[in-house]
Amino acid sequence: MVSLISLGYVRVAVASPALRVADIGYNVEKTLDVLRAAAQEQCQLVLLPELGITGYSCADLFYQSLLLSEAQASLGRMAKESGQLGIAVVVGLPLVVDGRIYNCAAFISGGAILGIVPKTYLPTTNEYYEERWFTSAKNVRSSVVQIAGIEIPFGTDLLFRATNLRDCVIGIEICEDLWAVHPPSGDLALAGATLLLNPSASDELLGKSEYRRELVKQQSARCLAAYLYAGAGPGESTTDLVFGGHSLIAENGVILAETERFRFATQMVIVDIDVQRLEHERIKNSTFSMSTANKIFRTIGFALSDPVFSEDKSNSLRCPIARTPFVPSDLTQRAKHCREIFAIQSTGLAKRLLHTGTRTAVIGVSGGLDSTLALLVTTQAYNILGMSYDGILAVTMPGFGTTNRTRNNAERLTALLGTTLKVIPICDAVRQHFGDIGHDEQVHDITYENAQARERTQILMDLANQTNGLVIGTGDLSELALGWCTYNGDQMSMYNVNGGVPKTLVRYLVEWAAESEFTGEVSVVLHDICATPITPELLPLDTDNTLQQMTEKSIGPYELHDFFLFNVVRYQFPPHKIFFLAKQVFSQDYTEEEILQWMSVFYQRFFSQQFKRSAVPDGPKVGSVALSPRGDWRMPSDASAALWIKEIEEIQ
Repeated sequence: MVSLISLGYVRVAVASPALRVADIGYNVEKTLDVLRAAAQEQCQLVLLPELGITGYSCADLFYQSLLLSEAQASLGRMAKESGQLGIAVVVGLPLVVDGRIYNCAAFISGGAILGIVPKTYLPTTNEYYEERWFTSAKNVRSSVVQIAGIEIPFGTDLLFRATNLRDCVIGIEICEDLWAVHPPSGDLALAGATLLLNPSASDELLGKSEYRRELVKQQSARCLAAYLYAGAGPGESTTDLVFGGHSLIAENGVILAETERFRFATQMVIVDIDVQRLEHERIKNSTFSMSTANKIFRTIGFALSDPVFSEDKSNSLRCPIARTPFVPSDLTQRAKHCREIFAIQSTGLAKRLLHTGTRTAVIGVSGGLDSTLALLVTTQAYNILGMSYDGILAVTMPGFGTTNRTRNNAERLTALLGTTLKVIPICDAVRQHFGDIGHDEQVHDITYENAQARERTQILMDLANQTNGLVIGTGDLSELALGWCTYNGDQMSMYNVNGGVPKTLVRYLVEWAAESEFTGEVSVVLHDICATPITPELLPLDTDNTLQQMTEKSIGPYELHDFFLFNVVRYQFPPHKIFFLAKQVFSQDYTEEEILQWMSVFYQRFFSQQFKRSAVPDGPKVGSVALSPRGDWRMPSDASAALWIKEIEEIQ
């Protein structure tokens, strides 16, 4: 059993309660109903709309002393009730301070009002008249306000930090603040806020919801933060306007959840925000680290509740976890993704061919996925340069473990594409090499396997010398991560177009090409290549000509390794968190023991094989995870994996 806080998550809710304009008693009851429902779902924080205690559309009723005093008094009850529920809440109300009315958001936690933030930008354009009733936070004179005899911090310079989760820091801006040229949330984020909260009352106009959604999405991305936006609902006055209750939650540029608009009943959505991930994004981002807030902030501590995460699927993690993080689940997005990657790869190669002036590309074609993708990318590079495919020298080099299926597919594909094919069997040359170094051919060890890989690379390099050509690498990102390549063998080339593409994505790229870029027999061959088992074909075939060697049986499933790779390199997560996430998406296919086994393999190989990545050839980066020592990943080749392996063993 683990808790949300131990995993670096905060469970948040945004809600638009049912509302009656100026009926404070009704509004407070509906708000408390929301808090009770959220507490049942183990939420730790709830955001409610702008001026939700009174309603946003009270107009000149905001001048009524009874409305103002009752709104302030209601905070005490909300603090007491939310404290009993163990939930933090941000609620909106009008508040009189120093003879002025401010449009405010109160932060309540642990049974107390911890701070009150006034609105900075007051819209007074078209349908809005806020300056008629409210004063901007720019004119605030007092840093505290007294409520029920207690001094409470007051101002836009407030941050709320969870004392039991370092990375959870809350900053608040209100509605129009987000629409300003320089939103306060920018400074809040630079001062440390990872959760940006916006209680809002934005009316609905044609096309406005899409604009609002993009604002929230982009601000969360710009601030490397989560952005919570709670919009006032249709219970507001419809004298001139309609409010839709549009509430959203975004995390670093991705909309995670939003409510259905135009519903009179209470609307609420719940998401688990990974504040640990947000903090890592900031640590790695030099632009963020070089920026500073334009003001000094006061920090107020509070304690988050810490619900235990149940293994019961009825209480699963409330956020999307990608089983294949490198491959979009949406088919339309996946096709767009593949097209862009294909363009990046082929453009990179085209530039290298253009720069070197060579008209010959030498590529080893095995009939497997990686070499097939590299061949297709090479043809596209030739298309870009207007060069004939006969300059593509495709070399198939059958060895001890080559099957008829892969050899036939390699030869058929090159013939159908119109590239130049050269078949060079390697068995005799490798046997000669075994004799030279005194290796017994019957001993099928690493020497037996690597000798074949190096013989193939030697052939490709020498053919490139003969033809003034360029050897095109085929090894993918997953193989580089695991070191599943022969040093100075298939690890080496003159330009590797696949070095930024993980194995789980390679298959989809070839499938996409089969369905979108090619037709007829070429498409048939590509589909058969996608259906071929992944194997280096280095061990001899069985007596019935079947494979003895399956890559994923040796080193583990690539879908697991790519999941580990993404979360280790992209998010820097520790093993215990990656294991937890892996269980969420792989529990139907792998036992906990299997996940831990292959995770241990991943870490051991990832650390021990860095020396191969330190000497990789040039090649284009295509995604957010890359392992080139000249770009994203700089790691000592002799770094120890002991710390990470120890944590895995402790999980066991």
